[in-house]
Amino acid sequence: MMNPQSSTQSPTPPTPGSADEPERIRKVLVPPQDRPAPASALTACVAYGWRALLKIKHLPEQLIDVTIFPVMMTLMFTFIFGGAIGGSVDNYVQFLIPGIFVQTLIMITMYTGLTLNRDFSKGVFDRFRSLPVWRPAQLVGALLGDQIRYLLAGTIILTVGFFLGFRPEGGITGVIAAFMLLLVFSFSLSWVWTAVSLAVRTEQAAMGVSMFVMMPLVFASNIFVDPSTMPTWLQRAVDVNPVSIVVTTIREMMAGTYSLSSLGLVALCCGVLIMIFGPVSMFMYNRKS
Repeated sequence: MMNPQSSTQSPTPPTPGSADEPERIRKVLVPPQDRPAPASALTACVAYGWRALLKIKHLPEQLIDVTIFPVMMTLMFTFIFGGAIGGSVDNYVQFLIPGIFVQTLIMITMYTGLTLNRDFSKGVFDRFRSLPVWRPAQLVGALLGDQIRYLLAGTIILTVGFFLGFRPEGGITGVIAAFMLLLVFSFSLSWVWTAVSLAVRTEQAAMGVSMFVMMPLVFASNIFVDPSTMPTWLQRAVDVNPVSIVVTTIREMMAGTYSLSSLGLVALCCGVLIMIFGPVSMFMYNRKS
């Protein structure tokens, strides 16, 4: 009598060398037609930028440098040096807030390089470089993600300044325009610290080199005092300092005056920083093992 289960048994798989084997191999090797398209450059940048924001979510203590530190610096310089430098706290606030606004954001850009150096030391970017995406997106996305940190720090500084009596004559339009310009400059300056983070081997070394470069840029500028009170030889250095150029433009925009020459100088500084340190960063990134 015939076994009733014999008619429902699965067919025997083809043995090696059978006629069905090439067809099975072709189905494995040939990708399906509905394979997803590779991510565009913009999509890849946004994805890596979102990754940078998620790191802040899981380590919220990273926001100390963009919350407590700016407030502390603003209050210290206002009430300790305001009377000596500006004659009174009220007068000095009008001069200081645009400068401390720039100083806060450009100081934070150093942490971009430190974060990248930490990821490199952990081998994270070794895995990123194996992915079929636009190669610069891994660096550009990290820099774009830090724009949120800059935005938060700048908002805090301006809020504190308003409480201290800062009243820009350019109104909200001038403040927003100055904010946007400073974000562009901060993004451009971040490429410098990206190159530094790729050139050194440890996070401590990246911090040391960054501070060595940043301190003269910040204090040999017009952020805290009028350069006319400085020696002549120092005034010349301050005048060509990119930070002084940005501070002057920010003050003009917040005062409601728009100088095309000042805007052009800031745009030139941004372009030079990106054109020099962008390719240098990518060259070291591609060669880094």
